[in-house]
Amino acid sequence: MKIKKLGLATLLAFCYTLSISQTRPTPPPTPPTPGNTAGSPAPVTPRSTIKPYKEVITDKAVSKKGLFTVHKVEDKYFFEIADSTLNREIMAVTRFIKVPYNKQSGYSTFGGELTNNQTITFERGPSNNVFMRVVTLVNVSDTSNVISRAVSNSNLNAIAAAFPIAAYGKDSASVVIEVTDFFKGDNQVVSISPSSKRMFGLGSLATDRSYISTIQTFPINTEIRTVKTFNASPSPGGLTTAAQIPAASSAGAVTVELNTSLMLLPKVPMQVRYYDRRVGFFRDHFTTFNDQQQRVQEKNFAVRWRLEPKDEDVDNWKRGELVEPKKPIIYYIDPATPRKWRSFLIQGINDWQVAFEAAGFKNAIVGKEWPENDSSMSLEDARFSVLRYFASDIENAYGPNVHDPRSGEILESHIGWYHNVMKLVHNWFFIQAGAVNPRARKMEFDDDLMGQLIRFVSSHEVGHTIGLAHNMGSSSTVPVEKLRDKAWVEKNGHTPSIMDYARFNYVAQPEDNIADAGLFPRIGDYDKWAIRWGYGYIPGETEAEQKAASNKLIIETIKNNPRTWFGTYEQGNQNDPRSQREDLGDNAMKASEYGIKNLKVVLKNLADWTKEENDQYENLQQMYGALIGQFRQYMSHVVNNVGGVYQNFKSSMQDEPVYEVTPKAIQRDAVNFLHKQLFQTPEWLINNNYMNRLNNLGTSDPLGSAQESILTSLMSNDRLSRLQASALRFGDSKAYNAIELLNDIQSGLFTELNSKKAIDFYRRGLQKSYVTKLDNMLNPPSSSGMVIMIGGSSSAGSSTRNDMPAIARGQLLKLRTQVNAAIAGTTDNMSKLHLLDLQERIKRALDPKA
Repeated sequence: MKIKKLGLATLLAFCYTLSISQTRPTPPPTPPTPGNTAGSPAPVTPRSTIKPYKEVITDKAVSKKGLFTVHKVEDKYFFEIADSTLNREIMAVTRFIKVPYNKQSGYSTFGGELTNNQTITFERGPSNNVFMRVVTLVNVSDTSNVISRAVSNSNLNAIAAAFPIAAYGKDSASVVIEVTDFFKGDNQVVSISPSSKRMFGLGSLATDRSYISTIQTFPINTEIRTVKTFNASPSPGGLTTAAQIPAASSAGAVTVELNTSLMLLPKVPMQVRYYDRRVGFFRDHFTTFNDQQQRVQEKNFAVRWRLEPKDEDVDNWKRGELVEPKKPIIYYIDPATPRKWRSFLIQGINDWQVAFEAAGFKNAIVGKEWPENDSSMSLEDARFSVLRYFASDIENAYGPNVHDPRSGEILESHIGWYHNVMKLVHNWFFIQAGAVNPRARKMEFDDDLMGQLIRFVSSHEVGHTIGLAHNMGSSSTVPVEKLRDKAWVEKNGHTPSIMDYARFNYVAQPEDNIADAGLFPRIGDYDKWAIRWGYGYIPGETEAEQKAASNKLIIETIKNNPRTWFGTYEQGNQNDPRSQREDLGDNAMKASEYGIKNLKVVLKNLADWTKEENDQYENLQQMYGALIGQFRQYMSHVVNNVGGVYQNFKSSMQDEPVYEVTPKAIQRDAVNFLHKQLFQTPEWLINNNYMNRLNNLGTSDPLGSAQESILTSLMSNDRLSRLQASALRFGDSKAYNAIELLNDIQSGLFTELNSKKAIDFYRRGLQKSYVTKLDNMLNPPSSSGMVIMIGGSSSAGSSTRNDMPAIARGQLLKLRTQVNAAIAGTTDNMSKLHLLDLQERIKRALDPKA
């Protein structure tokens, strides 16, 4: 589930005390362009060709007032732009409405998805024309500062198009331009983005098969729907690429239907909420300059809706009383959504009302069904936020937003909901809750259960559209044993945030008798706190005062309630084991052990729970794969504790460290867990009864693959180097170093050398893999491009600046002695052959030239 975020940041209009200097170089006249074609800027028109208004907007015109007054005269479209609209910033948001079928679902695009967005302005040109500029400025300065001249001179926005003035308005307070060819053409500002063209394999525009379908205009936005046909060729040689569109093969062309929303940005930008990385909001930014600076300043602000109390309620709101907002946040449900799921999607939206109450607003967010009989409303109208339902086999949903790049104000959102997300949530619940919840034990859930699963995904995606990023660290604030405490977990939930990837409570055991309230995600303590910070009142007249008040509020809140802590690998330290996706609890080893106990129950019953008439073991194949995936997820959660570094952002006023090494005892526990649950062959996972139904001999080995993957991760150059760097910074008493890790791995992988037990197939594979990895550390392949980081320095393709070759040599020498001693006492024939092979491998590693 992903977030799509605007890439442009600008600040042209006055924003608090900041504004961009209006002093700009006068653009040179644009010479006429002979033979102007569709998609090219229109030629400059001499003043003598400007006609009287009535000769351009004739009696045949069909006109409608709005952001632009739109006139249709026969087959031509004209915009009448008021002088008051010139130089105002306008968002140009282009979405796909209808798209061709694409064989490669992984690359597919669906109707309703965003393809392009820009910030534009219209301004008078020097030769009786109107320029469209694309605003790309990210630097600002108050015009009272001398430096504002330098800022202006260094940030000239590109002229994307020029339109001759066809006529002046009746009152000479507006200009009329023809826009027919511009919108029919392939102009990048209002067409498919270059990346989408590459994805579809599109060539030049076929102008004879491209046209404007409709143009509608509203008070703050104008909507242009077009049909565009591009020449296209199928991908060559049957290659598997994005351009697998049947139309490219059958017609040599691809046709798409687009809608471009031209949306007027507020004249006065919303007051910003200064971003703080201790609360998980998306952010935007711009750079400021002034004469008194000794360094350039970045202004970072949170992305959020303009949610304000009514004028008469401002004082009540500031005192902490609940008030109604001036304008609530409304999300509509696409009428293409199956009726039986609509109420659950709406519940997921309305679930956020309790969080907004923490910010002082009641009824602040509302989900509604789309009024299908209201012809004045359009799903593409940028004034309406909509959950769009896509007929797709993609197992996903996503929550984007379109926001004002000057202030972070969210203007609208089109949530993307793929039909097959139901398969994804089915598999999660089946595997994670099947041991404790009988309703999870079948391939098709009851509508009420599926509806509740849809509801939680809806809440998560809506969270993104109101500005919230993932909080992957939220679940780590919950003690594992509390996840088995029926009363506690049903009251508080198994994670403090719906924005975590903490799907269901897989720690709960059958004997705990925990109900749905203790299994499902919900709006939690963190979510309420984040909305309170982002949308609630923070005092202060100046930026410094507001930041100080925010800082104090954050420090006190996290101190008083650790469940409000924010952590995510997406915006910070990827090595913090507390911030992982799909994990639960404050101890990955304990949580995963409980999870494995439940997996054993599910695996034992998998054939019965997946049985359906006419099914040829497809269900068993699907759910067995999901179970193996869940097991591997547990192993990944554990391994990430090794070499872990905790990251807790602090204010300098707290005088506390930001980075701390994961305690040595926890790292050792992680390695011991891996030996117990994975490296010592987990016989319970080897189910030949299932394998004989699912896989031919030699086609796959899910257990061996999991073992190799985790051992590779555990012994990665990055992890070993981080361990050495941790030892340098924190000392051996606190930090687990690379020698200790390899000693623990080696002693656990080669227990048979002392026990004289037969070495089974999986253990033999692990032991050979371990020796090979030490060999690669000692004798890195010349083409490996290995980079080892120690304390911030690196050595690429060289072993002269790090300790790992020496450590690897020491481990191999020790292992050689143990293997040589064990060979004579080994009676199992395959085990002895294996040890002789290891003996030779170690010899070659220590002396490659021998």
